[in-house]
Amino acid sequence: MTTTLTKPPAEPVSEPPRRRRRSKASRAGGQLHAGPIAYIILALFTLGSLFPLVWTAIAASRDNQRLAQTPPPLWFGSNLFDKLEIAWTDANMGEAILNTTIVAGISSATVVFMATIAGFAFAKLKFRGRNALMLVVVGTMMVPPQLSVIPLYMMVAELDWSDQLQAVIFPSLVSAFGVFFMRQYLLQALPDEIIEAARVDGASSWRVIWHVVFPTARPAMAVLGMLTFVQVWNDFLWPFLVLTQNGNPTVQVAVAGLGRGFTPDQALIMAGALLGTLPLLLVFAIFGKQIVGGIMQGAVKG
Repeated sequence: MTTTLTKPPAEPVSEPPRRRRRSKASRAGGQLHAGPIAYIILALFTLGSLFPLVWTAIAASRDNQRLAQTPPPLWFGSNLFDKLEIAWTDANMGEAILNTTIVAGISSATVVFMATIAGFAFAKLKFRGRNALMLVVVGTMMVPPQLSVIPLYMMVAELDWSDQLQAVIFPSLVSAFGVFFMRQYLLQALPDEIIEAARVDGASSWRVIWHVVFPTARPAMAVLGMLTFVQVWNDFLWPFLVLTQNGNPTVQVAVAGLGRGFTPDQALIMAGALLGTLPLLLVFAIFGKQIVGGIMQGAVKG
């Protein structure tokens, strides 16, 4: 007898699962492309943000009679450059812009320097009472600044700083928000291993700050510097109390002296406000790209 060997039936070969096609936006290194709706929304937000500045220029080119009419003017008149020239002369705007640049520049540099060091201490150094001191710093942010006007004014009077720029610079040299902001940034952006490696290499505390902390915190320092500069530039109450228009005015004090009379010239006030805003736009146009780029670089590294 002969036996025949039969092969077992072959198992069906399963096809490999098809890979889902991924769009270019989901691939590594791809970029997301916004649709037309997103561009329309961004355009509307941009126009809404620019409208107050544009309308300030429109109001500066008109007169009180036209500004009082309904509806208000929505296009430029013929008096813009005349009003700007009068506002520049009457408010001594050149000196006011120079004074405000000095005050805002010194305050911004000092706030950034002090806040970065204090933020590093609260974020990475261990010392007794660290959490309690941080609560005190955050608690000072809850106090309205108007409550400190009388003590500050008495201090300025005792120091004989009335109508001098140091009276405006001194109260703005430190910022509780700046300390809190830098602490939160350094908690995530600065690994403890880098600090420990610098310590092993024999670096002192100040060398760690100069060569490790400052380069790491550069994006946040740029943002804090810009925010402080804008805040000090737009400050009105305290400079108005300690400075005069004929002495050492800042921009806000100079603008407050425009259009005085039984019937204030609203167009002249708008022209002064426009002159006081243009330097801020120039600063952001020069340094805005670096600030935004620093923020994105810090976000990618984090």
